[in-house]
Parts: sequence; C-alpha cells; structure tokens
Amino acid sequence: MVADRAVLGGRAKMIEPRMISATRPRFAAIARLLAPAILLMPGLRLEAGAPTPVPVPSHREVLQSPAGLTEVGLLDGAAYRIDIPAHWNHSLVVFYHGYALQPVSFHIAAKLVGQQEPFFDRHYAVVQSAFSRTGWALQQAYPETDALRRYFIKKYGQPNETYVTGGSMGGQLVAITLEINPKPYLGGLDLCGSVGPTYVNFNHRFAMRAAFDYYFPGVMPSLVTVPSTFDDTIADRDKVFDALKANPAAATSLRNLTGLHNDANLAHDIAYWTFIVKDMQERAGGNPFDNRNFVYTGTSASSTGDDFELNAKVKRYAASPQARAYMLRHYTPSGHLGKPMLALHTIYDPIVQPIQLEMYQDEVQAAGAEQNFVQQVVDREGHCDFTQDQIGDAFDEMVRWAKGGPRPTPGVVKP
Repeated sequence: MVADRAVLGGRAKMIEPRMISATRPRFAAIARLLAPAILLMPGLRLEAGAPTPVPVPSHREVLQSPAGLTEVGLLDGAAYRIDIPAHWNHSLVVFYHGYALQPVSFHIAAKLVGQQEPFFDRHYAVVQSAFSRTGWALQQAYPETDALRRYFIKKYGQPNETYVTGGSMGGQLVAITLEINPKPYLGGLDLCGSVGPTYVNFNHRFAMRAAFDYYFPGVMPSLVTVPSTFDDTIADRDKVFDALKANPAAATSLRNLTGLHNDANLAHDIAYWTFIVKDMQERAGGNPFDNRNFVYTGTSASSTGDDFELNAKVKRYAASPQARAYMLRHYTPSGHLGKPMLALHTIYDPIVQPIQLEMYQDEVQAAGAEQNFVQQVVDREGHCDFTQDQIGDAFDEMVRWAKGGPRPTPGVVKP
C-alpha cells in the first residue's frame, strides 16, 4: 500500500507533502543550520536504543497457498502482514507504507499488490506494519516496524540479506532507518519519498495554505487551529476547485507560487495541506507552524508587485515553541546514511517534488555520506506513478550496489 490519490467512500486515502523548487537554496540553508543544534536535543532519534524483548502477537492468522505463506496479526497494537513466497530466497524486504488518512488494514486472502509486488515476485519475503496511528506516524512507524522485523527473525529465521523499502512517507522512513539503525540492512530503496526535514517541508505547506486564504478568503476552514472535524473529502477539493475556476487570475498566481501545473493538482494539495496541518497540530499539542518571516516570491513571471502585495497582506502566524520542538524531533535528518540508498522519483510529482530529495542530498553531502546516496528520475508524471518494471529494476540496481557491484547512475533512467 502506497501513498496516492486514491479515494474510497468519498474520502481521500493516502497522499504526501511536496516541496517547491524555487525556494530550495533558502530551505536547504535553514535545514543545515537547524540540524546540528537539534541533534543535541534529547529524544530526537527515534530510539533505535538497546535491544528489547521480541514482542508476541496478540492476534495471529496464517494462510498457506500455492503462492506461499501469508501471516497477518496484531503486534504491540499495530496490524502487520508477512508474505513468504513458495520459492523463498531466504532474504527479506522490510516495507514502509505512505501517509494514511484512514487506518491501514490487511486481509489475509488478498493478493500482495502495489509497490511490494516486485519484491515478492523476486522471491523475497516482505513484512509491513500498518502502524498504530494514522497520519505523519514517524514516531510510531520506525519502532513498530523494527519490532516486526525482529518478530519475523524469531519466527522464520535470520534472513540471508535484509533490505528496507518504502513509498512516499515510507521513503522518509527508509532514510530514517538507514540513518539511525543501518546495521541489519544491506541497503534501501526510497520510492517517491517525502524525505528531508519535516519542519522545513511542512512549514512551506502551511505558508502556501495561508497564501490561498489571502486569494480566496473564507473558502477553507481556519488555519490556526484547523477544526478537528476537517477530513479532506472530495467535497473539500471540489469547493477549492470551484473557487479557483471562479478567479483565474488568483489561481494563476497560486500555481506560479506553488509550482503546480493545473488547478486540479492545486485543489488536491490545498485540501491535503489543510489536513496535514491539522494532523501536526494535534500530534504536537499546538501550532508548530510559523510564516512570520516567510517571504513569498514567484507569483508573477513579469512583475514583483504581486509578490509585494501578497507579503504585505497575507495573514501571519506564530508557532508554539513546544509544538515546533515536536516537529523538529520528528524528524530532522542527520544525513548520515549508513548503507546505500537509491531514491526513485517521477519527473513531475504534484505531491512530493524531486527538489525535496535534492535538499536531503545536501544533508547527506554535509555528513560525508554521499557515497551512499543516488537519486534517479523516470519520465512519468504523478505521485509514485512508477511501473512495476521500474520498481523492480531500481530494486535490482540497489541490491547489486549494496552487495559491492556498480553504483547506479544518477539522473534520468533510460527506457
């Protein structure tokens, strides 16, 4: 299961934050300034910690089929799924799913599909946790998935090789895992990952939502604080889309500001950004976002007058220091990738733009770990819109590299 724009029952299911290329140098500089200080804060790292007892599932079901073995259950409050192919190569892929607005569930009789399928087809066992909380669940996802990995070893034996993969928010978790606990893994594959400093990435989303309110007052609910009842429905997106169509000049300014290609993408993201602001406000116990020093640029290609007016009139908000500290802890990367990580993106992603990875690359280079990072891009548009062959080929390249083979070639993946 991956982050995407799928809809079920009128509710958007999984989506991810994005980054804007026009402001990358300023954001990268901020991230570099923040990281050294934050890394000294107690509890920043998502506690890889000392070994803990392997948990025992409180519920467990197993199904044997011609395709192999599937196990689902509940481990420390988090649903999980294990798939072992009939012709298992005795190696393991640990998979992290993307941002989920609604709880993820696993059905034992359902075929393994999505980004995980190419790994299973290559005869790897695949384990994945649903995480005990929805939303930007980094705080829960890493320890719960590592507990599942350790349970797998206890139940099915030590794999010959272990790799970590994930899509969208799950790609951020791949980077986190290879920074704080690389030892169990040979390498990782980050698919359309929302990597980099959470505070920088999400604060930009907040600033863009504030700009939307300047151009379209009263269309969306309050930004501080977003009502707990807001749920990012299709109706919310339609309301934004209708407002954009009713004021084409303002819509053009916002598309220029955000780097989005069309009103459909913009309507999608405005509603999503509102949901994630709510998610982080609830997690952090207050408002972690601040646009008082944010300088808005790029609304017009021919004039700076529109930029100045926006900066003069947009509503400014201050962050709660305690809430901001929460977002900094979850997560500001160190860049210290301990094992090889290959990152794959589409050429246009309206939710997670490749510039976000470029900012993370700055962190990796500053940490002296650039030998462990490669970014590639495929000629497709959409969030995580890879073919199964592209995912499988990228995984094969990463595995060869992790086992001492050639380093993948950065840049465009040729058909």
